[in-house]
Amino acid sequence: MAANQASTPLDAKRIAVLMTDGFEQVEFTGPRDFLVEHGAVLTIVSPKATGKQVVGMHHKEVGDSFDIDLTVAEAQARDYDALLLPGGVANPDELRIDPASVAFVKEFAEAGKPIAAICHGPWTLIDAGAVKGRQMTSWPSLQADLRNAGAQWRDEQVVVDGKLVTSRKPDDIPAFNDAFLRVLTSQ
Repeated sequence: MAANQASTPLDAKRIAVLMTDGFEQVEFTGPRDFLVEHGAVLTIVSPKATGKQVVGMHHKEVGDSFDIDLTVAEAQARDYDALLLPGGVANPDELRIDPASVAFVKEFAEAGKPIAAICHGPWTLIDAGAVKGRQMTSWPSLQADLRNAGAQWRDEQVVVDGKLVTSRKPDDIPAFNDAFLRVLTSQ
């Protein structure tokens, strides 16, 4: 390694970010910036076509557009070290009814790979069958759905259960990022 290149904790870690229109923008950009700063490479995966864009939200206001790197049909969990699921209401609501998106999430869960989901992001985990018996948190309105699916919901900034990292809301992003980093570097 050259003298001016420092090693970072996430060198060579490949993280898939599964999202579609309506994701809460800061729940993508906050973790993205943090993970990239620590050496990770992120790939935006979406049920929308490659070469298209996904549109974020700032609560109820339309946010920025981001290029899609791969369709969910093209992506395979085996090519990634971890999965990031941003929230927003419309984003996971669309993903959880898309069979390819649910199958993609399920591949990560079944392989025991790290998954980080924030706010409404855990909704997709329900449909992937990845919450039963797990300690989790989320946006408060999801707690009944998560409990009904067998999760043990807790109202905390961040909950780590093995390689599953969940968080409640944008205010929790610093704790969410730190917890996800710890999980990623403990592999």
